[in-house]
Amino acid sequence: MLAISRSSGRIVHVFNTLCSDRRQIIEPPSCGSSDSAIWARAGAVVLPRSHRLLVTTGNAPFDGHRDWGDSVLMLAPAAKRLLQSYTPASFKELEDTDGELGSTAPALLPAPGGRLPRYAMQGGKDGKVRLLSLRRLDRRTGRAGPETGGELQVLDPPRGPLAFTTPAVWRRGRRVLVFTADQGGTVAYELRGQPGRLHVLWDNGTAGSSPVLAGGLLYVYDAAKGGLNVYRPRSGRRVATLPSGSGHWNSPIVVDGRIALSEGDANDHERSGVLDIWSR
Repeated sequence: MLAISRSSGRIVHVFNTLCSDRRQIIEPPSCGSSDSAIWARAGAVVLPRSHRLLVTTGNAPFDGHRDWGDSVLMLAPAAKRLLQSYTPASFKELEDTDGELGSTAPALLPAPGGRLPRYAMQGGKDGKVRLLSLRRLDRRTGRAGPETGGELQVLDPPRGPLAFTTPAVWRRGRRVLVFTADQGGTVAYELRGQPGRLHVLWDNGTAGSSPVLAGGLLYVYDAAKGGLNVYRPRSGRRVATLPSGSGHWNSPIVVDGRIALSEGDANDHERSGVLDIWSR
């Protein structure tokens, strides 16, 4: 992970999720461990005000000293140093079965009625949803180290694994809602109580890619079958399906009274494609 100065374009800090004691760009063969990519769609998540960074790593060794596979990591601003870590107790099983944590990035959630993030929601290929405390990711030490576990909550999504989606978070008054979509369907959660707990608000069997909230509506693209589904966020009632072709993890962009959605699969290496645009 690199931090680059906007003014000079120079690299100012390097954090390696494997061989982390080496703070410069390294040749991969020179480190005895491999993989652990930060490859989720959102990449690094920035915490408001503190500018701390939150990232999740993929399959790789974990020892809590130099190697940080299948972990949620909190770094100081500009990736200066590692501050905290969370690693599930099942990290070895995740690595052995390709059930990696890092297929999706953490979603930041405020406490009900609050404004600043207090929790992180983390999915993964293993089909679990984990709720973590940002104050102490491991729930005990609040530091980076070999400790594992410490989730506030672990639950099984009602519609299959939260594997590749980037969740959408909606704060309305004192309510905090989180929306996810994947191959199994679309799910809405509500965060309630102190300490917070996630509860399923509604779900359906309509697949989708990463959901988008705009103008009080929830947009979810069914990449497998085609069609952009539009829902009421609180109830899950579908108010429209905008026609479109199929795709591959594409997500809509909603801006300036228009909705834009690309069709197709970049893996096909086509030289032309379709961009759907809807307006009021």
